Amino acid sequence: MGVDKQQIRERARRDRTQKFIPSNFNVILKAPEIQSATGIASYVSYETEPSTEEINQAFLRSGKKVYLPRINGDLLEWVDWNGEQSSLRAKKKIFEPIGSAVTDLSVIKAIVVPALRVDQSGFRLGQGGGYYDRSLPALNAWKIGLVYPGELSSEELPHEPHDVALDAAATPSVLIRFNR
Repeated sequence: MGVDKQQIRERARRDRTQKFIPSNFNVILKAPEIQSATGIASYVSYETEPSTEEINQAFLRSGKKVYLPRINGDLLEWVDWNGEQSSLRAKKKIFEPIGSAVTDLSVIKAIVVPALRVDQSGFRLGQGGGYYDRSLPALNAWKIGLVYPGELSSEELPHEPHDVALDAAATPSVLIRFNR
């Protein structure tokens, strides 16, 4: 039997902690899908996750709406965020937005997704909660994952039929598109 998701996840977290270097991911700002999007779902990074602080602020400065995730049961809901730290609340290790969730998900044209690893087909390995895998099918949006160099896997990651592949992945220096 091959290596399972949990083993890969644990190794990825350990590797990331050992080589963590704060970086910006401004490379995604040049993507046409990001430039044309009026509404972008993103997240507030924590610990050693690729930082979203600069790109979230850049989205807002360019007049885009930024929607952040909030856990609601087994799914993520999306809340329009104004860029202020005061409109976030701490929930365990993450920050979630305060306010009403959007009901019209068609306003989200692109989504920035956290990942520990991404393979050549665009399948991602997340933290293991399954929230993004359960929530992404409801979004008809361009999906991009953020990873550090060395976290783009040349080997196929284990994935389930319900897993949603990304359209692209970005490191601090390069954006890779997946053919589908």
